[in-house]
Amino acid sequence: MGSSTGKVAFITGVARGQGRAHALRLAAEGISIIGIDVCEDTTAADYPVATEADLAETVRLVEQAGGTILATKADVRDFSQQKAAFDAGFQEFGRIDIVIANAGIIRLADEIDPVAEFDDIIATNLSGAWKTVRVALPAMIEAGNGGSIVLVSSAAGIKGGGSPLAGMQAYTAAKRGLVGLMQVLANDLAEHWIRVNTIHPTGVATPMVLNEAMRRAVERRRDGVATMRNALPIGLLDVDDVANTVAWLVSDEARSITGVALPIDAGFTVR
Repeated sequence: MGSSTGKVAFITGVARGQGRAHALRLAAEGISIIGIDVCEDTTAADYPVATEADLAETVRLVEQAGGTILATKADVRDFSQQKAAFDAGFQEFGRIDIVIANAGIIRLADEIDPVAEFDDIIATNLSGAWKTVRVALPAMIEAGNGGSIVLVSSAAGIKGGGSPLAGMQAYTAAKRGLVGLMQVLANDLAEHWIRVNTIHPTGVATPMVLNEAMRRAVERRRDGVATMRNALPIGLLDVDDVANTVAWLVSDEARSITGVALPIDAGFTVR
């Protein structure tokens, strides 16, 4: 994918997990990274969230591998914060070719304030992704070079499980909502050669999954988490499984692919 050299990607939730993996994988292709992460607790999340130290570690790893990154602490729920971070990166690198709306949260514990928890997850996982696209899109269209937008959904965005909890209901609603957003954008932006797709991973071995809250949710067996089963004999995907697929999807090798909800799910959605 050598044609990617010199391109620039805007990635949210870049401090750890899938976001960090995307940054490292694309940097290996010669792509410069504009990255953001909130690095603060939120209302809904019931597990340790990324920190500013995690964000600094992403920067260190990208630069250690010979890549270039400008990483900023910013909240995807806040349009002005996203725009300021993106504008700084665009001024630094002079172009934008790829957007990966990766930031997301989940709640697995019992409800404390279900309305606030539902709103927080929708604001982060769905509205935040829309804002990510909106801040980058004008520059992408004006440049006239085409581009690729990936909205990071979930296997839950294709196949929802049952749950009485507002957190799980909001998570599934947001991840399914990303598919509708993707389809509208794919149709609208095709004339500009801007491709828009969603990806739908099953469980991935990241701090969002490998924590005490997830363990308790599985043991409790009160929601869709406990019923997740992959067809392939894989418990959790490695982050590189997802990052490698995304690197292909945003490359010229996938230049004819748009409007697709792509499972990366070890067969979860066919069970």
